[in-house]
Amino acid sequence: MKPTQIKLRFTILFFSILSITKAQNYATNPKLVVGIVIDQMRYDYLSRFYGRFGNDGFKRLLKGGFECRNHHYNYMPTYTGPGHASIYTGTTPSNHGIIANNWYDKFQEKMVYCASDPKVEPLGTESDKEKMSPVHLMATTFPDANRLHTQFRGKTISVSIKDRGAILPGGHTANRAYWFRGKDEGKWVSTNFYGPMLPTWVREINNQHPGKKYLQAWNPLYPLNTYKASGADSNNYEKGFVGREIATFPYDLKSLSMVNGGYDIIKQSPHGNTMVTDFAIAALSNENLGIDSDTDVLTISYSSTDYVGHRFGVNSIEVEDTYLRLDRELAKLLQTLDAKVGAENYTLFLTADHGAIHVPAYLKKKRIPASYFDTIGLKNNINSFLENTFQLADIVENISNKQLFLNTEALTDKELKIEDVEEALLNFMEVQPEIQFVFTRNQLRNRNINDPIGKLIQNGFHQRYSGDVTYILKPGTTAYGRKGSTHGSPQVYDTHVPMIFYGKGINQGKSYRKTRIIDIAPTMCAIMGIANPNGATGVIIPEVIKN
Repeated sequence: MKPTQIKLRFTILFFSILSITKAQNYATNPKLVVGIVIDQMRYDYLSRFYGRFGNDGFKRLLKGGFECRNHHYNYMPTYTGPGHASIYTGTTPSNHGIIANNWYDKFQEKMVYCASDPKVEPLGTESDKEKMSPVHLMATTFPDANRLHTQFRGKTISVSIKDRGAILPGGHTANRAYWFRGKDEGKWVSTNFYGPMLPTWVREINNQHPGKKYLQAWNPLYPLNTYKASGADSNNYEKGFVGREIATFPYDLKSLSMVNGGYDIIKQSPHGNTMVTDFAIAALSNENLGIDSDTDVLTISYSSTDYVGHRFGVNSIEVEDTYLRLDRELAKLLQTLDAKVGAENYTLFLTADHGAIHVPAYLKKKRIPASYFDTIGLKNNINSFLENTFQLADIVENISNKQLFLNTEALTDKELKIEDVEEALLNFMEVQPEIQFVFTRNQLRNRNINDPIGKLIQNGFHQRYSGDVTYILKPGTTAYGRKGSTHGSPQVYDTHVPMIFYGKGINQGKSYRKTRIIDIAPTMCAIMGIANPNGATGVIIPEVIKN
């Protein structure tokens, strides 16, 4: 045999073995992918509460998985709707269209909610307020990509207390998305976007009145004097619940529910997270997730952490207690996944939809620069400035999400160029004491912005939906109330969030390299062996993936 023939046969053999190996790699995709989003979880909660976590929840994920310690949102505003959409689509609001939880539609001249859809009908309730779907989401999610890849055999089930926390992750093709309706009902609901009726197992859970089951007293897990990672239980920085003069433990949720939205009070306690875990486990069993060769996806969003953070603030014992209890919920979930799917058969990631600011009043008390911003006062000052400068009243139609929407028809009638008005507003607003940056629509349409904060604003700017002038408050400044924490800014306390990958196909270790929230979806798609979502702009995080 000639040397060239030997070389040819060897080459054919090599590539045959390589193709078999690749086929085997693709054949070993996880049976189940679990995406966990913890609403309003700052990155430092992992280290701040680490010493009191058990071994089977957060610590198990950290020790057995891969942690990206420098993981950030690469856009603003940092809210729940855009956060969940960006995690699962692998792109920013400038591309997927969910620019906030609520935004001003200048064409309809009204506010729009990110998951509202008047064309669908609610299931499990008669309330029109539950008419929801992913109609506003312009891109697909990686669960959508998985459905397409498996010829729709792979399932997607999404669970959250918040409708947007369930609907946006599941995307356009989810089999089911469930969220909790509180008020006077206290049960799990959905819409006919996902099917004509609720499955029998969900109706059976609702028949057992789940709201009543979780409407329990909230007592701290441990003696109050042992919560060393938090401030005092009694302080001036917490809103607490209506009906209580002082926000201190314990909380009798049942008696307080009458003046705190009925069963909605469950959302604002760690019992809401317990309810989500129990429902997700029920979905795992009843929907037969992770039992065949087609990968299924289960998305879980824990929202009670956000409600508690807003009400009690970053430094509260209530927040610490909520995370210590959530640690136990994660342990219960992982143990169930091990038993029902197999520890070697599922891949999981855990992250957050945004962080949160320390209560500015608390920061000021500690001599750290912080302040509160008066949005209504800003609008009045702007209108006065524009009237004096251009002889036009009420040019600003709306201020929301740190954006100004101008009445372009009025400007046209006065033969004014919108660019001139935008520039005048920029010069006026950038000298206001609490404002850090101002950008005009004209600037944000320019792709050559190099300023780090400006780039974040640009990534959250949608050419159709966003406003004409965007402003950013200084670090430590918020337009929120005097008590409790909030979020939404491009500052690091809102952008830096946990990122843990765990399970099948995942390396053990950690990285301090900066990664972005939009990199999660491409990384998961690589592990699953499927195409990226159709609008993805993120990239794979290679060090996460085994081999």
